Formats: sequence, C-alpha cells, structure tokens
Amino acid sequence: MKTKNFSSFVLIIFFSLFTLTASAVEKPIKPFVVVLDAGHGGHDTGNIGNGYKESNIALSIVLKVGAELEKIPNVKVIYTRKTNVFIELRERAAIANRADADLFVSVHCNAHSSQAYGTETFVLGLHKSQANFEVAKKENEVIYLEDNYKEKYGGFDPNAPESLIGMVLMQEEYLDQSILLASLVQNNIVNNLKQNDRSVKQAGFWVLHNTYMPSVLIETGFLTNKKEGAYLNSEKGQTDMAREIGNAIKTYIRSLSVANEKIKDPEVKELEVEKAIETTREDIYDDVIFKVQLAASSRKLDPKPSNFKGLKDVARDKEEGLFKYYYGETSDYNKIQLMKTFVQQKGFPSAYIVAFKKGKKVNVAEVLKSKAN
Repeated sequence: MKTKNFSSFVLIIFFSLFTLTASAVEKPIKPFVVVLDAGHGGHDTGNIGNGYKESNIALSIVLKVGAELEKIPNVKVIYTRKTNVFIELRERAAIANRADADLFVSVHCNAHSSQAYGTETFVLGLHKSQANFEVAKKENEVIYLEDNYKEKYGGFDPNAPESLIGMVLMQEEYLDQSILLASLVQNNIVNNLKQNDRSVKQAGFWVLHNTYMPSVLIETGFLTNKKEGAYLNSEKGQTDMAREIGNAIKTYIRSLSVANEKIKDPEVKELEVEKAIETTREDIYDDVIFKVQLAASSRKLDPKPSNFKGLKDVARDKEEGLFKYYYGETSDYNKIQLMKTFVQQKGFPSAYIVAFKKGKKVNVAEVLKSKAN
C-alpha cells in the first residue's frame, strides 16, 4: 500500500513539474502570413494579349515577390500555386482561410480592345463604373472552366451585378486595411516605375470575396498594349513589378507593427493611448478629418461610455437613415490608425477608418492617393 501511495505521489510531482515547465515556456509568436495568388494557370491562361500569357507573367511576379518576403523574420509566405497548374477560384480563398492568413494578394495582367495602359489595384466592393464591372466580370468568368460551378458557387452569376452585393458585405470588415495596402501598391508602381495611374478601385472579384483578411487584386498592366505588354513579359518588367509590390507589403507590415507595439495591452486605458499618439510620427492631411466608425444602426443610442465598452467621447451622426457612431477625430492618418487598433482591442473588431472633407464623407483611398501624388 505504501509503495502504491509513493508511486502516486511521484506521479503527482512529475505532472506538476511538467505543467510548471510547460507553462514557463513562452508561446511562439504567430508569424505574419501572406498568401500570394498568381492569377489563372494550367488550361486557364488568362488573357493572351500580343501572344503573352497572363498566367505565366503573374506566376513569375508572384514568385519574385515571395522570394523577397521570405527573407523577413517571422513572415510566412504561402502560394496558391508555384507552377503552371489550374486552381479553382474558391480554393484560392480557402487556402488563405485555412492558413489563417493576415494578407491575400492576387496578381493579374489586364487586357482591352484598345491600347489602354496603366496599373490599377482593386479591393472588393460594388463596382462604381461599368468599366470596373467589366474587369471583375472578366476575371470571375474563370468559374465557367470548373466542373459543377453552379453548385460550387451557389448560383453566383459573373454577368449579374446583383450577385456582387452579398460578396461585398462579407469583406467590409477589412476594407480600410485593404485600401491601405492597395494604395501602397498603387503609389509604388506609379511613382517608382512611372506607370500610368488607373487608381485604386472597388469591384466584385470572387477571388477576394471569401477571404477573411485584408485582400487586394493587382492588375499590373495591359498585355494588349504593345509597349506595356512587352515590358510585363520581360525579366526586367517582372522584377520591377515584384520589387514594388513586395516593398508595399513590407511597408504595410511595418505600419501594423508600429501600431501594435504602441498598443499591446487589450485593457490599455485611453490616457495611455493619448500618450502613444503624442509620440507617433505625424502624417497630416490638410482639410481632412479622419474618424473611426464603430457601428451603424437603426437604433439611436446614447453615446455614453457604458454603451460603448467604456469608450469616452463617442460621437453620433445620422446618415442615410442610419445612426453612425464614431470615435476619434484627427487630420493625422497615423494617429487614427492607432485609435482604430485601440477600439478593435476594446471589443469593436469591425471598426474601420472613414474620412470627411468639409463635413462630407470622402473615399479614404482617394485621400491617401491625392497626397502621394
């Protein structure tokens, strides 16, 4: 009996020591996961303007971007494809979601019946022009190459604008971050490579709609343009594009690191946020006011702290029949990013940045782009 009790005592001590040792070991820091998606592939060549294959060019650019990002500590790169194979649209998004990715970047080349040229970067949204819809429709039509596409995509019709509405609502949570990355990509390519600026746009791309993280789709240029097509098909053109896209992603990652370093504690007090803001490098936009939108509701709530998880100075406005609730008010974009991080940690994960000029809401991407130019 004594031997049995002693053995039990030893086991208890062993498991206690094991538990203490395990708890003493710090949990590994989750890497920042970037999913790079080379458009098309396999029997889907994409557009073949001037005889160049979009699928090959997109893959070359993506592999070059990935090679640079893989050099960064604690950044993990995942590719939807690394060879000339066909990947279904919804599987591309699924790869990113399974990896719990922090960023999804899809690379393509454009085409047109004219000699159109230039770079444009898209985030998910309802098309604001017929041209945007046509670009999205062209990329979405790849689903017709898949077996049982009607069942897989729940009746989604690339040719029907109404099919896009539900898609947009799912990605709204990440829209401001997607716009930030898209603006960085666009500005790098336009300013450093002297490409024609076709701007940051919103359109309904299926490949973006099911990704649960900030996501962008880059149309690097037009293969159908004689000069631009030759450039994109060249080693130099692909290296140039990869460098600027990679640098934009690096800048995006650094901007998140700065915000998270300044506000680590989910229970951080607003006074501490104000101190962090005071030490942040200024990025002022004249005549523009940035705010963080917390929520939109048909209910009229008193903007007191108890209704907003302890947040003070919440403002309420009525817009288009809904009550909008905002936190913060500044012309400094870096400061509003810190405020957004703070309120997300306080319990508003869907909060995002909005901009106002002379009291009227304006597009954040356009504001950022206007200053860069």
